[in-house]
Amino acid sequence: MANVTLNVTDAQGKANGTVEAPVELFGIENEEIQAHIPLVHQVVVAQLAAARQGTHSTKTRGNVSGGGKKPWKQKGTGRARQGSIRAPQWMHGGVAHGPVPRAYDQRTPKKMKAAALRYVLSDRANADRIAIVDLGIKDVPSTKAAVAALMPVTENRFATVVLSRDNVNEWLSVRNIPTVHVIFADQLNTYDVVTAQYVVFTKEGFDAFVAAKTEPVAKES
Repeated sequence: MANVTLNVTDAQGKANGTVEAPVELFGIENEEIQAHIPLVHQVVVAQLAAARQGTHSTKTRGNVSGGGKKPWKQKGTGRARQGSIRAPQWMHGGVAHGPVPRAYDQRTPKKMKAAALRYVLSDRANADRIAIVDLGIKDVPSTKAAVAALMPVTENRFATVVLSRDNVNEWLSVRNIPTVHVIFADQLNTYDVVTAQYVVFTKEGFDAFVAAKTEPVAKES
């Protein structure tokens, strides 16, 4: 099967050639993608769960200060028996069955994460929503130049911009654009592709991403 062709645009948003992308990363057919939506959902839910801090905590009746003395005697008052003013039914009492610190992490195998990323990238590629853009940033960061390069491609819709670790000035240029989420190639994940309407790579970011995803396969073979 032939590789997928992705469009390349220059700093003015004009076509500037094409780049061949690996079909195993960007060329999965829609039928197969639809069949694996539950897998993508599971990976995204696990990623969001892992991002939760889990530091919520409440005090039980044993943790609230005071309440050592029995409020009134057990019998003869006509009122319900009470053992402590720090019981849950009392004002300023402890909390019954409240949240406690816990970890929300879900075990997700690496192969599942890799497969989900391939499916969502292919879905965006099939919809012509993946592009490679030359931001035109050289020695000095320029948000204005970055906006001019991205606008013709993304049409001001939310986009995930993928850079290489060497694209420092590019990162400084796009980080304050409200409709852009910037990320490095080695950080690209399923959630950041699912939530973006467009995925935009710099040439260096694209090369770094493809190299990282295809080299292990080459070593195994």
